[in-house]
Amino acid sequence: MDNLEIIENASDPAVQRILDVTKSSRANIKTTLIEDAEPLTQCIRAGVEFIEIYGIETQPPSEELLELCRERRIPVRLFATSVVNQVFKGERKPKTFGIARVPRPSRLSDIARRGGDVIVLDGVRIVGNIGAITRSALALGASGIILVDSDLTSVADRRLIRASRGYVFSLPIVLAEREEAISFVRKEGIPLLVLDADGDVPLKSLGDNPERLALLFGSEKGGPSEMFEEASSASISIPMISSTESLNVSVSVGIVLHERIGPNFEARRSDPR
Repeated sequence: MDNLEIIENASDPAVQRILDVTKSSRANIKTTLIEDAEPLTQCIRAGVEFIEIYGIETQPPSEELLELCRERRIPVRLFATSVVNQVFKGERKPKTFGIARVPRPSRLSDIARRGGDVIVLDGVRIVGNIGAITRSALALGASGIILVDSDLTSVADRRLIRASRGYVFSLPIVLAEREEAISFVRKEGIPLLVLDADGDVPLKSLGDNPERLALLFGSEKGGPSEMFEEASSASISIPMISSTESLNVSVSVGIVLHERIGPNFEARRSDPR
């Protein structure tokens, strides 16, 4: 293991950088704190630029992470336990963490260039759900996610990075208004299908449709907005036992994307991105 420098003084510039990025009042997010080994690893592999990565003197980063940092020329240092306690007082103390420059926000044009279905989330605000959907979308071949009325100001939100386990930078995730999302799918000629309890298209039929689709999911309480319902080509529903009121939105996305696994995997095979 490398002979890593230990930060023993709270006046070190790294301490101030971390304190700055954890301020909830920041308006312009240019850097972010990424916590824990798996999110750090996935963000590095996605090409996120890191200023520095840190461990704790009693729990240094794994050799796998250190090797990845050496490959990408990312500086690594350790925090003395006393300094970590000062930095994260009152908060969960991560064992491994890093400061990264926030990548350029994804655009709708980034989604347009990729193969696979588009996931549109309308009014989905629970960050844990968005993070789970991000992982499912990436694993099951979606081209990207459009977030409408999510209450997020940036996909570099620390909570979302944690919830997605760092995959939030591995596919385009775009914050958009409803009008923008509708205009985008119309311009690209992508049929918009809304998930609805009383949908008119059988879920099983989706696997036979070779078209690229925009799949819209509303919040569990409110469902899809009227604007999206009016813009949709059709609605689909997931068969359920009648006593079950609804499924978690992240579960619903996973079920629908699994039905679309054939067309999406074919689209991803022909699109190396």
